[in-house]
Amino acid sequence: MTANHLLIEHLNLQYSQEIKINTEDTNYIIGSFINDDISKVVLKIQKDSLFSVETLISICCVDYPNNDKRFELVYNFLSMQNNFRFILKLQVNEPTIVPSITNIFPNASWYEREIWDMYGIIFSGHDDMRRILTPYGFVGHPMRKDFPLTGHIEVNYNSSRGGVVQDIVNLEQDFRSFEFQSQWNILPGDEKANLDNK
Repeated sequence: MTANHLLIEHLNLQYSQEIKINTEDTNYIIGSFINDDISKVVLKIQKDSLFSVETLISICCVDYPNNDKRFELVYNFLSMQNNFRFILKLQVNEPTIVPSITNIFPNASWYEREIWDMYGIIFSGHDDMRRILTPYGFVGHPMRKDFPLTGHIEVNYNSSRGGVVQDIVNLEQDFRSFEFQSQWNILPGDEKANLDNK
């Protein structure tokens, strides 16, 4: 029995109320949070001597607009001592407030700010929920799949005003729908043109 199989058995025995194991692999374990109180579960896993999860590699988000729980948060942990990755996923609705894990892993601060900025998911207990990739006056969350392609405002330098200005998006032309059928298939004097006329 491999080390990962032992960890999976340990997860199923000790964390069956908090985590559901989805798949197993030789290099990483993937599970899903059952309840929304993830900070207690992450703290419990960090303190578990069998796991020895020392590092939070990343937190990212995926938008599935047609699902009941639209957003999926993906937490990627690393145990250097046991040489495995532990990936935990959490499905949340749009108004759900997710507990922050910055008190457990301080580097989560940047990831949580980025997720709030790009997707609009709020993290409770985070002491610095400011925009990180967009300007402070930005409207909306650009990584959501229902965000308009053109955005709401455009930012540019205006030499007559002597600075950076924000204006409502003004498109010079509408989006075009392209047809990929070539107009050059049949040319006058071509054999194909002669065959079509017969």
